[in-house]
Amino acid sequence: MKDILVHLDGGERDRILIEVARGLAKRHGARLTALFARNDPQRTSAMARQASDHLRLAQETGAKLFAQLTDGAGVETRWWQLPHGEAGMVEGETVFCARYFDLVVMGQYNSSSSNVGDDLAEQVILHGGRPVLVIPYAGAVASVAERCVVAWNAGREATRAIHDSLTLLQAAKSVTVLSMRPKSADAAMDALSAMPATDIVDHLKANGINAEGEHLPDENIGKMDMLLSRACDLGADLMVMGAHGQYGLSRLRGSGTRYVLKHMTLPVLMGN
Repeated sequence: MKDILVHLDGGERDRILIEVARGLAKRHGARLTALFARNDPQRTSAMARQASDHLRLAQETGAKLFAQLTDGAGVETRWWQLPHGEAGMVEGETVFCARYFDLVVMGQYNSSSSNVGDDLAEQVILHGGRPVLVIPYAGAVASVAERCVVAWNAGREATRAIHDSLTLLQAAKSVTVLSMRPKSADAAMDALSAMPATDIVDHLKANGINAEGEHLPDENIGKMDMLLSRACDLGADLMVMGAHGQYGLSRLRGSGTRYVLKHMTLPVLMGN
């Protein structure tokens, strides 16, 4: 993890996003790039694809804050900003820029203070091709990735998320894998004694991660609520999970990705 992008939009949580990203960059010896991208509130300028005075002032303020919080931190930094605030360009270019980094740090959408579309983080997660660390819009963030939980269902997305986050998991003080696979599925696998004994906890231990495993209860609804609740019980400061864009899945109360992005209370790293 040597190249980190933090997305800023002039919102009230920009300071926290910078501090989190700065801490990760310093911990892992990474370069930190800030991308200032937000919708322009002046519709005439947005439609003309020209930055309004309001947007230029927000860019200048954001650049000063980023410099203030990173100067002297021992981290190599860069400042990027989009030339205007037309909503479609903001979304498309943020997704595009994300593809050139090892990790993207973004804020959870907040209807009262966010200056971007309500699905920007989701679009970057689903189409950026890189892991995205989303920081909650409320509360302090005292630490990230010291006590981790991993949501595991043996799917492609969960596999991608785990391997995208190996560097963070290896440095964590504790890692708990919360299995979302029904116990009946594991029992059926055990019955086929000739099948390989696959175990994600064993795989993590082979990567130097002292992980422990738990099974979530087998219920037809509320998996995401159980996942968030158990993460809270464990005092986790990071949840790692796969993201998907399929909706209407009853076991996940709609999209697990969208549900967690809306209800998360701790930092979440999603991979797709």
